[in-house]
Amino acid sequence: MFKRQVLLECISALLILLFLYTSLSKFLDFKSFVDDMDNQPFSNAWTPFLVWFVPCSELLICFALLFERTRMAGFIGSLVLMTLFTIYTIFILLNFFSYIPCSCGGVIRQLTWTQHLIFNLCYVIISIVGLILQRRKHFKSIIITQTQNSFV
Repeated sequence: MFKRQVLLECISALLILLFLYTSLSKFLDFKSFVDDMDNQPFSNAWTPFLVWFVPCSELLICFALLFERTRMAGFIGSLVLMTLFTIYTIFILLNFFSYIPCSCGGVIRQLTWTQHLIFNLCYVIISIVGLILQRRKHFKSIIITQTQNSFV
């Protein structure tokens, strides 16, 4: 039980560090991030939405992962966002787009697309493991509560 809790805390911390770093790097160089989003191979009509949605979602996931009560939502959000980033990376590697700009922030921008894919897949797996462990913990606490209530 204690090992599972430590693992959950470590997984949460890894995800928080990733999303906090990427969201803050986008906000700290917001003009560059907007320019990068305008250079994406999809309609620029999406830019005003995406430049706020992506980093705010990342911060919201960080916030959710901080608290036991909202951690499940944080893991789900993390899994969804990392899966979307991974699909985008796969499309790039399959030459689905005519060009491939990166709107990643900080040192993540330095990765090759294959390295991006591996990095993203690792974080997808981390999110899945966190989700499974959190779900088991949630169900165990329900069972324990019901068992205790049946003895009262």
